[in-house]
Amino acid sequence: MTPTPANPVPVTATYRLQMRPDAFAFADAVDLLDYLDALGVSHLYLSPVLTAVDGSTHGYDVVDPSTVSAGLGGRSGLEALAEAARTRGMGLVVDIVPNHVGVADPRQNAWWWDALRRGRESEYADFFDFDTAADNGADGMIALPVLASGDDAGRFTVDRSGTEPMIAYYDKRFPIAPGTDSGTAPEIHDRQRYRLVPWDSGLIGYRRFFTVSDLAAVRVDDPHVFDATHAQVASWITDDLVDGIRVDHPDGLADPSDYLGRLRDLIGSDRWLVVEKVLADGEPLDATLPVDGTTGYDALNELSAVFLDPRGEDELNALSRTFTGADGDAEWLHAQEHLLGRQVLETGLAPETGRLVRRIRHSTGKTMVTDPALTDAVVRDAVVAVVTRIPVYRADYAPLSTLLPRIVGQVGRSDPALAPALEMLVRALATDPETVARFGQICGAATAKAVEDCLFYRAARLISLQEVGGNPGRFGLDPSEFHLVWAQRARSWPRTMTTLSTHDTKRSEDVRARIGVLSQVSRLWADCVMEWETVAPSPDPAIGAFLWQTLFGVWPVDGVVTDSLRTRLREYVRKAVRENGTRTSWTEVDVEFEGSVLAWLDAVCDSPCGAGMSEFVAGLEPHFSSDALGQKLLQLLGPGIPDVYQGTELWDDSLVDPDNRRLVDYSVRRRLLDTDEVPSKFAVVRAALRLRRERPASFVGGAYVPLCASGTAAHHVLAYGRGPHVDEIDVVAVASRHTVSLGTNGWADSVLALPPGDWIDLLTGREVSGQVRLDNLFTEFPVAALGRLGPPATIA
Repeated sequence: MTPTPANPVPVTATYRLQMRPDAFAFADAVDLLDYLDALGVSHLYLSPVLTAVDGSTHGYDVVDPSTVSAGLGGRSGLEALAEAARTRGMGLVVDIVPNHVGVADPRQNAWWWDALRRGRESEYADFFDFDTAADNGADGMIALPVLASGDDAGRFTVDRSGTEPMIAYYDKRFPIAPGTDSGTAPEIHDRQRYRLVPWDSGLIGYRRFFTVSDLAAVRVDDPHVFDATHAQVASWITDDLVDGIRVDHPDGLADPSDYLGRLRDLIGSDRWLVVEKVLADGEPLDATLPVDGTTGYDALNELSAVFLDPRGEDELNALSRTFTGADGDAEWLHAQEHLLGRQVLETGLAPETGRLVRRIRHSTGKTMVTDPALTDAVVRDAVVAVVTRIPVYRADYAPLSTLLPRIVGQVGRSDPALAPALEMLVRALATDPETVARFGQICGAATAKAVEDCLFYRAARLISLQEVGGNPGRFGLDPSEFHLVWAQRARSWPRTMTTLSTHDTKRSEDVRARIGVLSQVSRLWADCVMEWETVAPSPDPAIGAFLWQTLFGVWPVDGVVTDSLRTRLREYVRKAVRENGTRTSWTEVDVEFEGSVLAWLDAVCDSPCGAGMSEFVAGLEPHFSSDALGQKLLQLLGPGIPDVYQGTELWDDSLVDPDNRRLVDYSVRRRLLDTDEVPSKFAVVRAALRLRRERPASFVGGAYVPLCASGTAAHHVLAYGRGPHVDEIDVVAVASRHTVSLGTNGWADSVLALPPGDWIDLLTGREVSGQVRLDNLFTEFPVAALGRLGPPATIA
């Protein structure tokens, strides 16, 4: 398919909107355009807009990829939004979900329903990654893990209230194949192409998104399936409705590189294409991919790390040891990753692991008859040993070509008994594309479930570092390393997305920045926590160490814990302790323990601990505000295309989803456009976004030049210049850091040498030039956004 020649609006900055049929549809986005235009945004970045499960508040559980959600306004509503944006010189970027569809209610997904009803005779049978092998444990039928127990088959009935009979299990409905509707409900069930099995049976007849059985993977590696699932997206390109696409979770696909090549051909070379590729610390983005970059977790983690004070590491290590028995350093984290990865592969991902083992056997011809020593357990151990040592989501990208061979060698040397099974695995990986695909897919799922969804709720040294793609074992980032990484981004990935908050972040940018300040007051924090624990001891010390930091991150500066905040905290705590998994979990809920944690939360809020937390937070307010503004300014003026997550132009205390998908009060924000006195964060966001829009040549494709301060407080400054060329800098971003240790001396004699010319601070209107004293530069804000007055001058 050849796309219609595009005339995309240049992307200078995006604003992420979480679309919700019940609360925020296309018409609401139209009404917001004037505000976002005035803020300085070039593009609305929309969460998935295809038809999703009824009641979905996020849109990642698409049930019909061929249609735009009627609840959001349908195709006509999307067209109206695109047209309204274009009249303002703005555009749209849309999030798409190629990896999976929602199947929680089979009736809502016509493709899934037909595939279950007709089996191999269905035109959609190949759309899904079904496991119908004879040895799949369900006699070659599609196992659906929906029953509460193995005895529940007796609870089946037949629902004849609609146009076709259906098998009913409580409120769930499943199709009945033509010619099989006779006898009792269990007898009818046994004639179907699927089998309803207990949720904990270990039998799952389709590939899922991670361990979520309500999300079934789609085989977009098949060109026919790709065309069907992307027909609506293709029409957006043909009709010139969107200027860019964001791809959700490409690592779950059989062949991400091939998929992205097809998608690039579909949308054309001029449209923006970014992928939710989670990069491990130090992992490069594959330069052979036809994309403009990632969705920004790499930049997020760099900004979080560079504001940390490394001098606080030892004290926070000691505090972590007191409560958890471990420092929480790199060595401990690596050991936990390995342990939890094994647990996930042997429990939640056991069906996927078993299917991979069966595929390895099939592709190599090795059976237990021909090789009795190579039992399924031994082959599984080899797979698990290799997967748990892979430090990235997937090891089959071009820059990582030597990683997997090295790891296989390490496993073989550490456990010689696995050598025959490793040889079997290697042969399959060398000769069988399906094994390669399934191995890559299971690696990413294991990492996500073991690390992001478990370990990051257990580690408690400094939880601001525990973010998607983050490395909490590395305490901080040196400014020199930071500048070099960002200079490389400016050269190699100038159109990558950068972000500080997303719908997937564990905590908002401001909560993360506040918690990071604990690295500057580690001794004081340790003393406070030890004292509070004597007044209101947490039910589990390790979980308490995690939650104390969370409370600090969201505690109101005025000390007033509203009913709304308390409710939000209770919901967060319940999710956090279940993800933690040591005392309760999603599958084995310990009601008594969860109740004790919630009672502890109330005790903290209502006891002297709450007053102590209020005093502690109020005393540090200038410092965490400084870090929050600093990271925001550096992101917005830095290399790449910055995204502003909805509402974060003001202070945002959101925690993990669904808390971060709460509705935003735009009336409050809109009023700020017409006032002179605005909150500092709003001022920073507006000034930076407008500067990007006014001087596009200085950003995408432009230079990045580190600037160094001098004087006794020089190390408290991060600064860089941007411009069309290295010798034509016309924008300077300056941020302060580690402000607690500035102490009574303040900035003293410290100065920043600006590039030649006259400059204006767009936040204050003050004009400066030459050697500017930092105490003068930071009189009103802890940051400065400088624009050159007049044409750029050459730097000597």
